[in-house]
Amino acid sequence: MRASARHDRGEVRQRCLAGARAKALRRRVWSLVLLLGLMTVSGLACAEDPIAVSHATVSVRSGVDPGTFVDAQFDLELPLSLREAVDHGIALYFVIELEVSRSRWYWFDKRLLDDAIEYRLSFSPLTRQYRLARGGLAQPFDSLDQALATMRRVTQWRVADSALFDGGNTHGRIRMRLDTSMLPKPFQVSALTDPDWKLESDWVRLTRTSDRPN
Repeated sequence: MRASARHDRGEVRQRCLAGARAKALRRRVWSLVLLLGLMTVSGLACAEDPIAVSHATVSVRSGVDPGTFVDAQFDLELPLSLREAVDHGIALYFVIELEVSRSRWYWFDKRLLDDAIEYRLSFSPLTRQYRLARGGLAQPFDSLDQALATMRRVTQWRVADSALFDGGNTHGRIRMRLDTSMLPKPFQVSALTDPDWKLESDWVRLTRTSDRPN
C-alpha cells in the first residue's frame, strides 16, 4: 500500500511538473506572437510616411533679379482624423523649414541661414470653402485636396542674395512639419500620444542646380 501511494504521489508530481512546463511554454509562445504582432504594426506605421520630401533644389540667379532660389515638392497626405478636425473648424499650421550651413573642418558647421514658410489651413462653414493662408495672403479652395496640392509645392522661393553659396562647402536642407504648438490646448495633449498628429518629414539635403542668368 505504501509503495502504491508513493507511486501515485510521484505520478501526481510529474503531472504537475508537466502542466507547469506546458503553461510556461504557452506563455513563451504567446509572448512571441505578441512581440511579432507589435513589430508588424510598428513596421506598417513606419512604412506609412504622411510627409516626405520628393524633390528639393537650390539655384542661383544673376541678372535683373538676382538671388538664391529654392524649389521643393512634398508628398503630403492628411490622416482621416486631421481631415475631420479641419472640417470641424480646427485650423492646422504647417511649416516648411530651411537651413543653410557651411562646413568647417576645425569646428561645428557655421549656420548661414534659417528661414521658413508658414501655412494656416482652415475651413469656413459659412462659405463652405477651405482657406490656405501664407503671411498676409489667403487663398480659397473648394476642396481640401486642392488646398493640399498648393501647399505641397514651393516654386522659386527667394531665400537670399546670390552670394549665399559662395565660398564652397555650403549646403542646405529642408523639411515640412505640422506645428502642434499652434493647436488648441486639448489637441496639443492628444498630439503627444496620437501618431496621426505627429506629421514631420525627414530633413532632405538641397541639390544644387546650374547657376543661370535671368
